[in-house]
Amino acid sequence: MWNKLAIAASLAATLVGSAYAQQSTTGVGRPLQAQVLNSLPSSSTTVTNYYKQNVYDPSDAKIGEISDVLVGKDGRVEAFIISVGGFLGMGEKDVAVPFAAVRASERNGTWYLTMNATKDSLKEAHGYKYDKAKATWVPA
Repeated sequence: MWNKLAIAASLAATLVGSAYAQQSTTGVGRPLQAQVLNSLPSSSTTVTNYYKQNVYDPSDAKIGEISDVLVGKDGRVEAFIISVGGFLGMGEKDVAVPFAAVRASERNGTWYLTMNATKDSLKEAHGYKYDKAKATWVPA
């Protein structure tokens, strides 16, 4: 009878051990768990409130349009690429501005972006072009 009990315990330990070994672990023997939020941060906003939105100067003149949102390795938005100048996509210049330079507000129920700069000052700034092969912006 003790032999049967020992064999059963040994078999159970083997089955549990192999099932546990198939789970991903954190390296300390605990299974990984997905990190999910039960509620959204109250101060968060979607990237669509910025991406492809017009940007205006303090006198409400259109400066350009946000053509890309640059995210750092830590997950924070670091900069915007703003397309300035040009007509129907010709003669356009892409410049980088820090995230903090663009102010967002709501006006007449729509998202409204401003910055303390003029179209001419951005046209004079250093330009960038998108390198599709490297999937990044590089100096123009």
